[in-house]
Amino acid sequence: NKVYDVLNKVMTRVAALFPFAYIHVGGDECPKNYWEKSDAIKSLMQREGLKAMEEVQSYFEKRLEKIVESKGKKFMGWDEILEGGLAPSAAVMSWRGVKGGIEAASMKHDVVMSPTTYTYIDYMQGDAIIEPHVYSTLRLNKTYEFEPIAPGLDPQFAKYVKGGQANLWTEQVYNMRHAEYMTWPRGLAVAESVWSPKEKKNWNDFFNKVENHFGRLDMAQIKYAPSVYDPIFMVSKTADKQLRIELGKEVEALDIYYSFDNTFPDNFYPKYTTALIPPKDAVMLKVITYKGNKPLGRMIAMPIAELKNRADKVK
Repeated sequence: NKVYDVLNKVMTRVAALFPFAYIHVGGDECPKNYWEKSDAIKSLMQREGLKAMEEVQSYFEKRLEKIVESKGKKFMGWDEILEGGLAPSAAVMSWRGVKGGIEAASMKHDVVMSPTTYTYIDYMQGDAIIEPHVYSTLRLNKTYEFEPIAPGLDPQFAKYVKGGQANLWTEQVYNMRHAEYMTWPRGLAVAESVWSPKEKKNWNDFFNKVENHFGRLDMAQIKYAPSVYDPIFMVSKTADKQLRIELGKEVEALDIYYSFDNTFPDNFYPKYTTALIPPKDAVMLKVITYKGNKPLGRMIAMPIAELKNRADKVK
């Protein structure tokens, strides 16, 4: 019970410091293995009739909700707080996809959609060969697909979805220039997705605006990622076990030029039009994108060995 005394003091201070309506208490990725070993928790479960560790967390969240509300604030947590039974007035921020948000809204709880699928802007924006490495990738065009009113939500509950949020977790973001790089232009995609109805969204129109914003960001000396201009590497193996390389792109107006001879390609080099089979003696594929006569993408040097390794992992 001392935990709740401490939390009461913490929430008193937090409520006084911040004038906003909500206090977000987290509640995600709770390591319940410690509870499983605790005699005190076993006693609590018996006393309160709790059947599972998820219900233990729910018991805790419900008590914490009363503390938060006693400070004149609204209680919010990540979608894990649904698992053992939701606190009566809790708002839910849905990060493990949109399923938790749909469930909470259907129960008439306020929701903020923040799914990893579209809004985790700590993920890489392009290929790991050139981006600061994180464990997953989220490209600009995928972020632009974000819909806070998720497909599958009954329209009668749409009013409970208050909006969306992009998350830039900074465990692997080491300075403010890197934070800018990770935020833009994906922040623009999340912004338009929460401001615009689905029927008015159009990728080509949006990207024209993004390019205008690139000029503004340049003028303001704000760093942004040019990853949207970089090719997408897709690999497989032919029937006779040769490496097959396809190069995709987010922006259709771009042309991709390449070399296998370790020289630096420009728009006088071969233009990518169909899947490539690298020459047997090739060790490096270099690619660059152009729009007309202007280079836009970064020069990417992709080792053939890396592509072969990726092809070996393709099921």
